[in-house]
Amino acid sequence: MPEQVRREMIDHMERTVAVLEATLGKVQTGRANPAMIEDVTVDYYGTSTPLKQLATIAAPDPDLLVVQPYDKTQMSAFEKAILTADLGLNPASDGRVIRIKVPKLSEERREELIKIIKARGEEAKVALRNIRREANDKLDKMKDNGEISEDDHHRYREKNDDTIREYEKKIDELVGKKSKQLRVI
Repeated sequence: MPEQVRREMIDHMERTVAVLEATLGKVQTGRANPAMIEDVTVDYYGTSTPLKQLATIAAPDPDLLVVQPYDKTQMSAFEKAILTADLGLNPASDGRVIRIKVPKLSEERREELIKIIKARGEEAKVALRNIRREANDKLDKMKDNGEISEDDHHRYREKNDDTIREYEKKIDELVGKKSKQLRVI
């Protein structure tokens, strides 16, 4: 039973780290990356649909994104969605594909993005702590109900502490890697 609590906690922590990784992948680093726009929602025949489901997105150059819609009749809807997403990108269409020039980042904007990245990392760490607290609360209830011994309770709480340190380290590595990408360019 306490092993199940631990597995649930680890699974939840894995998902938290995966969400952070996906979020950081969308942060513009001055280099073209399809993840920057893949979740932009397009009003496609009255339905809000992610761009990645309606088009092929590629980055043929470090400063260029190319969006090739499957339905060429909705080009203006794609352009409008990219503009209104407030990503600082200006799409240009030739009727077949949409080209998006990714602007170089100013030093000031890089520092702002690094602060945002660090804040997202701290939010993820808080989420990890909340997950650990919930798992520890379950262990406390199990101990109080006599389902596990005092020794097992203590052992599993220590394992939970070790696990959170491991996942916090992963978050620090992700944040550090993304911050380094921003500084190098």
